[in-house]
Amino acid sequence: MQIIAVSVGNNIITNFMSIKILIILVIPNFMSNIPSNIKFLRKKKGLTQQEFADALGIKRSLVGAYEEERADPKYELLTKIALFFDVSIDDFINETINEKWAPKPKGNPANLRVLSISVDKEDNENIELVPLKASAGYLNGYADPEYVAQLPKFYLPMFKQGTYRAFEIKGDSMLPLVSGTIIIGEYVENWADVKPAETYVVISKSDGVVYKRIGNKFKENKKLKLISDNPVYEPYEISGEDVLEIWKAKGYISTHFPQPTPEPTLESLTSMMAQMQRSISNLQSNN
Repeated sequence: MQIIAVSVGNNIITNFMSIKILIILVIPNFMSNIPSNIKFLRKKKGLTQQEFADALGIKRSLVGAYEEERADPKYELLTKIALFFDVSIDDFINETINEKWAPKPKGNPANLRVLSISVDKEDNENIELVPLKASAGYLNGYADPEYVAQLPKFYLPMFKQGTYRAFEIKGDSMLPLVSGTIIIGEYVENWADVKPAETYVVISKSDGVVYKRIGNKFKENKKLKLISDNPVYEPYEISGEDVLEIWKAKGYISTHFPQPTPEPTLESLTSMMAQMQRSISNLQSNN
């Protein structure tokens, strides 16, 4: 690729001005599928190399170089080619596309995911803050370097290893953390690593940005159960295909200090018992 890149296991970190683009892959040598995929899809459309090059606005010699593994297309061109063939960029890079090929579900943990990260002058990763007013826009801009570059940023020395992002939460579903609390989350590359009973910031197309406790392991084509710490709120499920990002909660910032635990009241005990009965009923129905 015609970009500055450093391999880190199965990750590739790319310098882009003051932004790093983290491309998450599960398989190594991901470019090895590209030449055969381009050639197969081009022929399937009945296009010559010249016709294909004209459609993309590139030289015919580049098409030949890509198909013969003499050069690698830039990521921007890869996305353009995938769009031209109406194939997801995930499948275009990760899959061997032939007559027997079928698209993978979008929620598959093995798919490619792109994460933009801002860095300071010394190449240290910042912690970008997604405030409440930016939560809706984050669903469309989370992978856009220009959008991420405009988010507020800060740095905390205790978070040196890993990639972190901060999210302002709203509502009282996760008491004792009150509305306005900022959750600092560590990026989860492989969603299969999500651990039940621990808290995460989950970004999904259907539910937006939420901070919840996870109720089950992430499995392909399965629903992800989200649980509120406030028992007044019922647990609910979202489709794995809707999930865009998952961040493991590692800390929080709040102007509200924890209050002493109050003595249990009859009302609180009744609420706890009702919640336990609902949980038992749900377990019995699932079994």
